Amino acid sequence: MPAAPQRHTPERDLPRAPAHALRPALTKEQAEDTAHLLSVVSNPTRLQILSLIHHSPGGQARVVDLTSALELRQPTVSHHMKVMHEAGVLSRDPVGREVWYSIVPQRLAAIGDLLR
Repeated sequence: MPAAPQRHTPERDLPRAPAHALRPALTKEQAEDTAHLLSVVSNPTRLQILSLIHHSPGGQARVVDLTSALELRQPTVSHHMKVMHEAGVLSRDPVGREVWYSIVPQRLAAIGDLLR
């Protein structure tokens, strides 16, 4: 009986590195920080907020601007802003009685770096 043809799988075709040559690309602390960052921005409302801020004049927005654009109540938007500010995704700039929020480029650049 003839031998069955060998199936080629992508895993089979890849060269294997010796176990001692493998090094983690991220430290445990970096992985935990990045996982937290991803969990913060993975919320659909927060992604909308980030998009609105990014496309706003000067890359800044107030809660009142976002509330009307998203058709959400102020406490809801404020909660999402607080979560992103505490995670270092947004910066706050108080101007008189208003607070302007902008995206912290280094935090979101960290996500982009992981995807490249």
